Amino acid sequence: MVAPLKDRANRLFPGIAIAGLVAIAAQFLNEHYGAPAMLMAILLGMPLNFLSEEQRTGEGIAFAARTLLRVGVALLGVRISVEMVQQLGLPFLLLVILGVLVTIGFSLLIGGLFGRDRLFSFLTGGAVAICGASAAMAIGSILPKREHAERDLAFTVITVTVLSTLAMIFYPILTSSLGLSMDATGVFLGGTIHDVAQVVGAGFSISEETGDLSTLVKLIRVTMLAPIVLVAALILRKSSEPGSARPPIMPAFVVAFLVLAALNSFGLIPDVAKEAAGHVSRWALLAAIAAVGMKTSIPKLLEVGGPAIWMLVTQTAFLALFVLGGIWLIG
Repeated sequence: MVAPLKDRANRLFPGIAIAGLVAIAAQFLNEHYGAPAMLMAILLGMPLNFLSEEQRTGEGIAFAARTLLRVGVALLGVRISVEMVQQLGLPFLLLVILGVLVTIGFSLLIGGLFGRDRLFSFLTGGAVAICGASAAMAIGSILPKREHAERDLAFTVITVTVLSTLAMIFYPILTSSLGLSMDATGVFLGGTIHDVAQVVGAGFSISEETGDLSTLVKLIRVTMLAPIVLVAALILRKSSEPGSARPPIMPAFVVAFLVLAALNSFGLIPDVAKEAAGHVSRWALLAAIAAVGMKTSIPKLLEVGGPAIWMLVTQTAFLALFVLGGIWLIG
C-alpha cells in the first residue's frame, strides 16, 4: 500500500514542483508589479509546454492541471455564507443571480454566430458570468474530453483575465461618469467584473464602502459556481453517448464546496482555518493554471482566432448592460 503511493508521489513530484515554481513567480510579479497573478501564471507556463510531453514531468503537470484545480475550487466554499447573501437584499440578489443565468443563456445563443459550439460557449459564458478564471477551470474540468479542450481553456482564462483587468480600470470611470451612487457602484462592479481580485481592486479604488459591497456581490456570484457546475454535470451525463465515460452525478469538488459553505454559514469554521484554506485555494489555483499553461501549445492557441475574442467581449458587454439596466430599474 505504502510503496505504490510513494512511487506515485515520486512520479508526480517533478511536474507539481515546476507548476509550483511558476505559481511563485506569478505571485511575485503580482505583489511587486501589480500584474494579475492568474494571467502571469498561464503566460509563464506556456513557454514550458515541452515539459508536459516529458515523461518525468508530464504526469505531475497533468495532475496539477486537474486535481489541484478541483482542490482550489472546492476551498472557495469557506468564503461563502448565508449571512452574506441576506445582507444584499432580495432585489439585488435576484439581479445578481439573473445576471449569471441570463449571460450564460445569451452565450449559448450567440456561440453559433462566432463559429463556436455549445461547450465552448458554456465555458466562456460561465467564466464571464461567474468568476473568471476560477469558473473557467471548474467548468472545464467537467466538460467531456475533446480535441482542443486545453487550448480552449487556456484561451478563455487569458482572455477573461485581460478583460477583467480592463474592466477594473475603466468601470470605475464609467460609474463615475454615469453618476451612480456608492451602493449602485458596488453592485455594478461586483456584478460585472470577472475575477475577485479585480473586483477588490476596482471597488477599493473608489472607497472602502464600495469595496466591501462589491466584494460581497462578487462572492455571491461565486456561490453560483457550484449549482451551475452541478446542473451542467447532470446534463452532460444524461446527454453522453452510451458506453462513453460519463461525468459523475455530483462532482466531489462541488460537494466539498457546498459542505464548506454550509459549515461556514453555521460558524463552524474558525477564522484561522478559513484564512489557511483561502491561502491553499489561491496557491492551488495558481499552480493549476500554470500547469494548464504548460499543457497549452502557443501555435494551437493562436488557432482559436479573433471571432472567439469578440465573443467574450460581447458576453462581457452584455453582462454589464444587463446589470446596469437592473440597477436603474430597482432604483
